[in-house]
Amino acid sequence: MHFIRITGVMGIATNTDDQDKLRGEFRTLRGYFEKLKETFFIANDDFKEISMGMTSDWELALAEGSTFIRVGSGIFGARNYNK
Repeated sequence: MHFIRITGVMGIATNTDDQDKLRGEFRTLRGYFEKLKETFFIANDDFKEISMGMTSDWELALAEGSTFIRVGSGIFGARNYNK
């Protein structure tokens, strides 16, 4: 483990338009992050990232504390699985 540095958590919310459900899932992940930080990483300044949120829900994720969002389809367009 000398060459691995854990810097945070990452999660993907349910694929839904239910904003209350999404907000709750993002809030839960933030809670897991905070518990991990205080239990295992309190002296580790590198443990600071909460990666959550994608093109369709990034605003909610950001409001709930996300430090990274994934917006691939917002940049490159929707995937075409018929190729």
